[in-house]
Amino acid sequence: MFILTKLSDLIRLPPHTFNVPIHQALTNEIHKKYSNKIIHNVGLAISIWDIEDIKEGLLRPGDGGSHVEITFRMIVWKPFIGELLEGVVTDCNVEGIKVKLDFFDEIFIRKEMLFENCEFKGVERAWCWKPDDENELFIDLNERIRFRVEEEAFYNIKPRTDNSTTRDPEEDEAQKTNRTPPYAIYASCQAAGTGCVSWWD
Repeated sequence: MFILTKLSDLIRLPPHTFNVPIHQALTNEIHKKYSNKIIHNVGLAISIWDIEDIKEGLLRPGDGGSHVEITFRMIVWKPFIGELLEGVVTDCNVEGIKVKLDFFDEIFIRKEMLFENCEFKGVERAWCWKPDDENELFIDLNERIRFRVEEEAFYNIKPRTDNSTTRDPEEDEAQKTNRTPPYAIYASCQAAGTGCVSWWD
């Protein structure tokens, strides 16, 4: 689930950090730039592990900061295909189920990746699995769910260029809801032990 990834970057140290030990100053700047952010084709950066190499700082005309080329390792969250995880159901709709972990929200279980004989109940806003003719098992909002990782996807997200200060708040909220995430996990609930944790307790 967690891996160490080696990265190289040119980090700017602002002048007010010059009296801070360089390892600490660089660590702080790396955290600001990387922690809790998606590294494309790598995963979700969690925290710096160590700094392996520090080059001599360079000054640029008109810039009081020091630019330091470094090599460091980050702890990255990147689940492997086939891994079983547990999360909480945050949304159910006709397309499937959305799940979140404590630190990651973009997990999707498409309807075709659910158990056979699953159907969406619009009134309850829940998916229902009928393992036999007599029983109905519901996947409700806020239920703990166990799932199998099937696929990961990275998307190139362009920055928003509309700087208008008169945007409609409802339009903004709709765009946030429908936005494409930079990193998404696609999962399944089709094997024994997957689905709502309460089913198997």
